[in-house]
Parts: sequence; C-alpha cells; structure tokens
Amino acid sequence: MAQGAPGGNYRIGPRDQIQVRVRELPDLDSEQVVAEDGSISLGVVGRLQAAGLTEAELEDEIGERLLQEGLRKASVAVTIAAYRSRPVSVMGAVREPGNHFVPGRATLMEVLLNAGGLDSEHGPVIYVRRRAENGLTDQVAIDVRQLVGQGDPQLNIPIFAGDLINVPAKQPITINVLGEVSNVGSLVFPGDRKVTLLMAIASAGGLSETASKKLSIQRGTTSGNREEIVADYRRILAGKDPDIELQDGDLIVVKESFF
Repeated sequence: MAQGAPGGNYRIGPRDQIQVRVRELPDLDSEQVVAEDGSISLGVVGRLQAAGLTEAELEDEIGERLLQEGLRKASVAVTIAAYRSRPVSVMGAVREPGNHFVPGRATLMEVLLNAGGLDSEHGPVIYVRRRAENGLTDQVAIDVRQLVGQGDPQLNIPIFAGDLINVPAKQPITINVLGEVSNVGSLVFPGDRKVTLLMAIASAGGLSETASKKLSIQRGTTSGNREEIVADYRRILAGKDPDIELQDGDLIVVKESFF
C-alpha cells in the first residue's frame, strides 16, 4: 500500500492536525496540531510524542498512559484531520501550482480545485505519483475529459499526503504528409484535439486525382523502430472502416496509383 494512504501506514508528523477521542473520558476529546517537536498535550496524560507513530500506534500509546493513570478501560480513537507535515505537490498547468495541504480524506478534484483548477493550457492527461512502502514510485494516468468533462467518479481517486500531481501543458500534435496530396508538409493541430486520418488528409487539401486509396501511416515505437499501418481511404470515407486516430509525429505517405 502506498505511504500516506488510509489503512494505518501513514506516520504522523509535525503540523498534522489530529482528532483524539476517548469514550470513557470525553473531557479528553480534542482536536489539535502536532507541535514542531512532534508532541501533543492530552490532559492527565500530559505531553507525549505523536510524530513517527501511526494512528493505531498513537491510540495504543494513549491507552497505555491512561491505564497507568488508573483508568480500567480506555477506548481511544485517533484520526488525522489534515495532513500538513507532508503536503501534496501540484505542478504544471494549474492556476496555483505548489504545495497544498489536504484534509484527512481528499479526492483528486478537491485538490485540483484547491490549486485554483486547471488552466487553459492543460493537456489531456493528469499524472498522480506516490511512493510505495517498498520505495518504488507508482504512477496513475487520469484522462482529463473523462474526469472533468464526463465526471467519471472512478477517476476521482483519493489523494494522500506526499502525492505529486502533475498536469502537463498541452503540446501541439504534428503530422507529416508526403506524396499525392495538395499540400505536402507538416500539419500542426492543437494538443487537446483528437486528430484522425480524414482530418489530416482534409487539412492537407485532399488527395490528388492520381493518389492511391491505400494510405500508409508510419509511426515510431518505444523501441526506436517504426511500424506501418495501412488504411483504406475509401472504406474509411464510406464509414465501413473506423477513422484512425493519429499520434504526434505520425507520417502519412500517399503513393501514386498506377491503375
């Protein structure tokens, strides 16, 4: 489980705001901020160290102190109300980037709104990174359209102390077209738009009269090689084949037809 997530793994730090409830002694119920030295003050218990403990460990520590004070039974509940020792970092295309403190339970949308919301230059994906207990970093990619536009609740994931939210700015999509089209060269589209093969051909002025209707899309791969996608222009135009979504850097080659 990622560090900072509910479930007992998060360790309290200075400036965290915590709630303490003792069923048998309601006079001890309090909500307080952990001091810079990591301690809290709790009535007859006095000062005790909270920093470095989980909620469950602090509950046990308070319970032990109360038993030592003569209480026969101590039902203690500790809840972190606000994570302030480890803020959430929000960077990229938001109106107020920087470190933001989150309540004990916060969602991605709540943190984004706390950061002023997305600015007009945001890209199509939000990345949430958090460090796991094994020291490795997990990353989740969130589709902005589905999160904000469609309001998909499954994408409005919980955000925990220490998470990093990165909202990359949109980058233009460049498509290169060679061969039998009216305007050979590079086509540049806004990065927040879906670019398809028919859109690119139309932006290049359409096919020439001698153009082959079998088009080649050449695309770079993560291995450094290039793959080829062969598309039937007539079938796509007729709606028999799906229009192909293009990626930044794709090369469309339109050969001459000899028939």
